[in-house]
Amino acid sequence: MDNKSIKKLEADLWESADLLRAGSKLTSQQYCMPVLGLLFLRYAYSRFKRVEEEIMKDRPVRNGRMMPVEASDFTEKSALYLPKEAQYSYLVNLPEDIKAANIVAENGQQVNSLGEVVNHAMELVEAQSEQLAGVLPKEYTNFTDDLLAELLRIFNNNALDDVGGDVIGRIYEYFLSKFAPAVASDDGVFFTPKSLVKMIVNILEPTSGVLADIACGSGGMFVQSGDFVNSKGMSANKAMTFYGQEKVEYNAQLCLMNMAVHGLTGVIKSGNEANTFYNDAHNLAGCCDYVMANPPFNVDKVKAEAAQNAGRLPFGLPGVNKANEVGNANYLWISYFYAYLNETGRAGFVMASSATDSQGKDKDIREKLIKTGHVDVMISVGNNFFYTKSLPCSLWFFDKGKAEDLKDKVLFIDSRNYFTVVDRTLNEWSDWQLKNINAIVWLYRGETDKYQQLIEEYHSVLGDGDFDEILHAQEDSMKELRSEAKAAVNSAAKKDRKKIQAEFDEKISEQIGWLEVAKEAVWLYNKFGEGEYQDIPGFCKIADLTEIEGKSWSLTPGAYVGVAPVEDDGVDFHERMGEIHEELLKLQEESNRLMAAISQNIKEMGL
Repeated sequence: MDNKSIKKLEADLWESADLLRAGSKLTSQQYCMPVLGLLFLRYAYSRFKRVEEEIMKDRPVRNGRMMPVEASDFTEKSALYLPKEAQYSYLVNLPEDIKAANIVAENGQQVNSLGEVVNHAMELVEAQSEQLAGVLPKEYTNFTDDLLAELLRIFNNNALDDVGGDVIGRIYEYFLSKFAPAVASDDGVFFTPKSLVKMIVNILEPTSGVLADIACGSGGMFVQSGDFVNSKGMSANKAMTFYGQEKVEYNAQLCLMNMAVHGLTGVIKSGNEANTFYNDAHNLAGCCDYVMANPPFNVDKVKAEAAQNAGRLPFGLPGVNKANEVGNANYLWISYFYAYLNETGRAGFVMASSATDSQGKDKDIREKLIKTGHVDVMISVGNNFFYTKSLPCSLWFFDKGKAEDLKDKVLFIDSRNYFTVVDRTLNEWSDWQLKNINAIVWLYRGETDKYQQLIEEYHSVLGDGDFDEILHAQEDSMKELRSEAKAAVNSAAKKDRKKIQAEFDEKISEQIGWLEVAKEAVWLYNKFGEGEYQDIPGFCKIADLTEIEGKSWSLTPGAYVGVAPVEDDGVDFHERMGEIHEELLKLQEESNRLMAAISQNIKEMGL
């Protein structure tokens, strides 16, 4: 299923679920967590079936019988074990009349409604995961059986069975993105798009140790880190220890659900004790191998004295107003991320663009921070990367274990014009764009072997040969395919045209995918060849501390990378201006002729 089809499926599922809410007596707050709970079950069931199939492939046989699967088998593969009564197929195939079905719970009592059955399913799932105890929604008796059955049916869409668990996970995240911002879009809190999370994880490259997200929201940093570690052939739960703080209890519940459905365990604290400005809830200062976060931007009215007493401010307090409050908490967060790292720790986080060159006490803190030599990479991100806001942002990276030859250097990347348009209001980095930016960081770090592996990966996908030639061949294939499609549709009988167009649309979509890979290969190889870093005007530059001091300790990538040169399009300027002037005269002449004709017509009509 291509990206366009998946986006349509996401939208259709959301529209159907939201229509049911509109027809019910439930508020959005009452409705959203139970709906996410059902999606959680659907996603957990998809992963359960896929992992069960993997387990059964190599299952040992004793006395002629295959050994039964156990919960521990699923834990090993970062999936949640589901008892029969918690499996989605069981729930969606229950008879309409629950009371007449004589379903009996473990305590011997008869179950009288579908809501009770689903509540019981949630209790069974909680029993499989200590961190889920008391977290999953169990308010399904507030739903009528008809409404609940329809929701179960909607999320059992056959297309989900066809596309597999990974896409179900994406749809789960899509619903999170629709619900979470509605609850958490105040006070500068925004749901973190996967594109930004992936970039942070890819550059930090977590492998083992303690990972903290002290503004963890719905847990995207943990999930993506788990995927990264698992992709390297390790077990995330064995290699990593996850700690989270999240002031909003609703978001903390989402985080625990999101982690559990991906088979991850962690310690997440919420409520007042998890207010990071005033509490180090896990006593982790100086202990973390990795820190990742998307904190709320530009928070004000933080009590200065309480923040000072809570510590973790190695560079001092930011500016304090007459009310003894920190008027902008961006540099509180920046200080915390640094303070939580151990002697070789790495941090990556999202921050408001304004923080890269803000003045006053912020500038003093930034200067001290830069002089540590631990600022590693700065990336500017353009508009429309967030689901609910169009604001730009920056990604900051610290590395206390930097190589000695990089101690006085910072890599600046201005990616504001490098992205893929998803739709009118949303941009993202494609997987290949993520790899390309990551490759620049590798070259900066001297890790040319990783860069060369990426070039080999491009060749494995596109074939051997010169990337420019491959791209031109792909472009020619696209032109031929579009021409072929047009001819086939035009020559077909009217009743067959829609079907033929759909078939060609699928082929064209696949060809566009190949074309995009080829374009990214050309983009990377033409800049860095076989793997030698060089500054690219308008995009990336390595600056040393002397140059940064000369820029008043700014960390804004645009201040260093400069402006990209305008590419010569091979057109003679004076010749083209002459042609444009000639075209303009012809258009004016045509305009005058039409005006005269209109005036004459009006006269003849006697008006």
